Amino acid sequence: MDAVTCHTAQAVDEASPVLPAARLRDLGRQPYEPVWRAMQAFTDARTADTPDELWLVEHDPVFTLGQAGKPEHVLAAGDIPVIHVDRGGQVTYHGPGQIVLYPLLDLRRLRVGVKEYVCRVEQAMIDTLADWNIEAVRREGAPGVYVGDAKIGALGIRVRHGCTFHGLAFNIAMDLAPFQRINPCGFAGLQVTSVVDLGGPSGLEPVKPVLVEHLARLFGLQVETAPARVPSIPGTHAA
Repeated sequence: MDAVTCHTAQAVDEASPVLPAARLRDLGRQPYEPVWRAMQAFTDARTADTPDELWLVEHDPVFTLGQAGKPEHVLAAGDIPVIHVDRGGQVTYHGPGQIVLYPLLDLRRLRVGVKEYVCRVEQAMIDTLADWNIEAVRREGAPGVYVGDAKIGALGIRVRHGCTFHGLAFNIAMDLAPFQRINPCGFAGLQVTSVVDLGGPSGLEPVKPVLVEHLARLFGLQVETAPARVPSIPGTHAA
């Protein structure tokens, strides 16, 4: 797989007098399925005036199988649950020590196409790694972010009515052994790595604000901290 450059991943002009607001919710450690259902409900209920949101979460161990995923890519799930989900992509692992960031953005309002959205999300991880002198790249035909031949950031998205949900998974300081139970993203033998293994921070907290800052810069968002819970959505049980 050859490294590629994404020419559309350019920062938005921050000289604009008014940047669109995005509410940041740091949900902490959470099981996967309730958060997935909440972002579906949020996306279905939002209107043209609903502010965008960014959800940070650290998931309990889980394998998720995207719409393009094949069951044979789960080699030996063992005691880790497997959940079939409605994002793009194949199979990946989420677990403690990994930052998962769900950008819930109205692409039409931001005037951003899907390809450009993917590029900017990848670029946010690349720029974050650069802050710790870790050089990362994209790979042709294999969405995500790589250091050498090893994957460090995965991407799986869904766009419904012009609005995004699902997002990125960024390996910070996690047990990578569960990745050996799958073919990550459908590639047999794909190596994975983490920030701590490359000399970066040993925890999530130093990395989260840097990642959010880069993502906000690339999309021209003004981030506002919101309560650390999913928002109340009419007709659901979200708190």
